[in-house]
Amino acid sequence: MLASAENQVETIIAQSRRALEYLHPSNLASRTSTLWTLGFASFLQGDRAAARRAYTEAISLSQAAGNIILYIGSTIGLGTIQEADNQLSLAAETYRRVLHLAGDLPQPPACEAHLGLAHVLYEWNDLEAAQQHGQQSVHLARQLENTDKCVAGEVLLARLKLAQGDVAGAAALLAEAGQSARQHNFVYRIPEVAAAQVLTLLRQGNLAAAAHLAQTHGLPLSQARVHLAQGDTSAALAALSPWREQVEAKGWQDERLKVMALQAVALQAHGEQEKAVHLLCDALALAEPGGFIRLFVDEGRPMAQLLSAAEATGMVPDYLGKLLAVFEAEEQKSEATSYLPPPAQSLIEPLSRREVEVLQLIAQGLSNQEMSERLVLALETVKGHNKKIFGKLQVQRRTEAVARARELGLL
Repeated sequence: MLASAENQVETIIAQSRRALEYLHPSNLASRTSTLWTLGFASFLQGDRAAARRAYTEAISLSQAAGNIILYIGSTIGLGTIQEADNQLSLAAETYRRVLHLAGDLPQPPACEAHLGLAHVLYEWNDLEAAQQHGQQSVHLARQLENTDKCVAGEVLLARLKLAQGDVAGAAALLAEAGQSARQHNFVYRIPEVAAAQVLTLLRQGNLAAAAHLAQTHGLPLSQARVHLAQGDTSAALAALSPWREQVEAKGWQDERLKVMALQAVALQAHGEQEKAVHLLCDALALAEPGGFIRLFVDEGRPMAQLLSAAEATGMVPDYLGKLLAVFEAEEQKSEATSYLPPPAQSLIEPLSRREVEVLQLIAQGLSNQEMSERLVLALETVKGHNKKIFGKLQVQRRTEAVARARELGLL
């Protein structure tokens, strides 16, 4: 238990196994708590099969002992394993069972069930319900002493803000989560915070800070995203290939699916369209039973184009249609959201979100061809955006557009 307080994984596992050797078979309470701790440590170590076995046995023993607290804790642990194994429907059912047991006034430990359910609902693109469970998780976690669940909840809420286009709100939440993780020495939560911060920095166009963070914390997926943003597709693929081999060897189904989706995007950007579509189809076959949506949608326009190309294969047509419908809905929402300058300097026709994105790249000095590659748009489409931007800003040249945009507070 002392090792658990410090997340000393090897000590937890070694002492738990010794305890199970010495404990009498009829000592259900101590055996259950030991198995629960063993499951937690095994999961942290990356041995998910061992964690599942420990949690399953702990559930059985806690039922026999009539210990509701250990039953809830072990069941939450099992839900975490199901979620990691891409069994999202099973995980949601498990988390809901815990919340039902907790009653109308859930005890603070139920924060983990709310958080797990929020993760699943986010992936299913039920953002409103995910928000409710995420906020409840953070609220309950704050009633507990020395818990890392607040940090995990804030990361989830930040991801929600990113999905809703609130980049500044996401950055603020992640800054708070990072400070809390460092202050309380929640070491294994820090990479999780950093990975979300990289996404935020990339959305803000701060590639240097994103690259530094990804490198500092050794995050392969984040490093690949930075390389793609920099236009270095070879480096992105080089970062992803060994990571995929590692997660497949460990049997980490969730990480395997993430890396396959990002590899497909990288292959497309690298000009290997046929390979990209083939890999995406493999990823879709793995993702369809779990009903994954945000995994693909969060990759943005390049993924939408890949999914459109995959339609020609005739594979999982209903699932593909659902994903493309979500993309279309998000695009419409994005285009409808205009960036309005200060009232005293208003434009007759405000710039759309996409036009502001192009304007930011103009300000960075990118050529039309470079913008075409960065945004995965046809060259003529980029030129069309330029023409509209110049017209709305009433300018003739790029330098004039940048200067005018700064006057209006658009950059």
